[in-house]
Amino acid sequence: MTQTIESTKNKKITKIVTGNHAAAHAFRQANVGVISAYPITPQSPVVEKISDFIAKGKMKARFVKVESEHSALAVCCAASATGSRVGTATSAHGLELMYEMLPWASGNRLPIVINLATRALGGPWSVWTDHQDFMTIRDVGWIQMFVEDNQEIYDTNIQAFKIAEDPRVFLPAIVGYDGYILSHTMMPITLEPQEAIDGFLPPLQHHINLSDISQVKGVDPVTTPHIVKREEGTAPGYYEFRYSLQKALENSINIVKEVHDEFAETFGRSYGNGVYKKYKTEDADTVIFAMGSVASQSRSAIDKMRKDGLKIGLVSLKLFRPFPVSELREYFKQFDNIIVFDRDIGYGHEGVLAYELKAALYGIDHPPFIKGFVIGLGGRNVSDDQIIYGVNQGLKYAENREFSSKTEFIGLKLDELDFLKKGDES
Repeated sequence: MTQTIESTKNKKITKIVTGNHAAAHAFRQANVGVISAYPITPQSPVVEKISDFIAKGKMKARFVKVESEHSALAVCCAASATGSRVGTATSAHGLELMYEMLPWASGNRLPIVINLATRALGGPWSVWTDHQDFMTIRDVGWIQMFVEDNQEIYDTNIQAFKIAEDPRVFLPAIVGYDGYILSHTMMPITLEPQEAIDGFLPPLQHHINLSDISQVKGVDPVTTPHIVKREEGTAPGYYEFRYSLQKALENSINIVKEVHDEFAETFGRSYGNGVYKKYKTEDADTVIFAMGSVASQSRSAIDKMRKDGLKIGLVSLKLFRPFPVSELREYFKQFDNIIVFDRDIGYGHEGVLAYELKAALYGIDHPPFIKGFVIGLGGRNVSDDQIIYGVNQGLKYAENREFSSKTEFIGLKLDELDFLKKGDES
């Protein structure tokens, strides 16, 4: 559902839209040429809106209907290799069904953009949000960004194409946002003039572009463990391809920040430094580290805790892959304590953000105390009280110097399960 409420000067348009429709508008204004998708809750309205744009002549693009998400990403890979700007959207098990194709996209350096309306993974089945699906693809070579509101969905999609298509990058990117909390919630957003978007995001100059038959190109070569030398040239081995992918992903942090800063200067909206966002950290000795809906809720909890005299702030992570190690090491060294809230689990260990941050800060002088909690899985409500409880518990651990990687859950209601004996949490 979309409702126009205001047409402002300079051709900016303000609309009240859902997060899904914000993503669709970004695709339309980015002049995406090929979209292929398969419906899945809660992302379906993204591609439904795009198909509506195409049907009404508001978007010049080819929409390829397929029988599964695996096929959708296969189509996207093929279309990208022929030089088109390409995108799609999915959620949860749709993303899992794409999994085989995800490393093919990154390995061939195809600048595809996926919108992920996050949803808990089964089984058991759940259509409500958490961040598990987003986390499961952290090792397939994609740039991964997570956002907090509908304007940021729109803005980050525009930036994502520019980042992915930069010749120094040429990697696919995924924009994650909480299912239902953003995907189906309406907020006012600003749609920029098309001329301004075109000036910021120039046409794609693809490094492969198989549609250009003036130059013979190869895609998906069968590689060997070693470099192969022939008269016509030297072919890299598999190891060299992996090295190139890793270096491009590592170096993309600088491009992410460059594009963010250019966007901020052009359109007047910024999101921290493009890597993370800060809230009331200036005088804080303790900070919360979180993403998406958990970070958003933390702002309200922080305001309450500050009224009680606690010097606490928030660092909301926007760029998850590549993980911004240097930036976080530099910024977090000033704090005494970090309380991490994960809306996911690194099964067999602890929350993914918690152990990623611990690894990133390993070895710095006078490291902050880090304590992680799991919260809000499967759409379970995340409240101010839960966040405040977690902070207080974390500070008790810090005071006693109790270091633990134990998975601790906030918001469980085991005492309401009749078949569990009291005290049995197994």
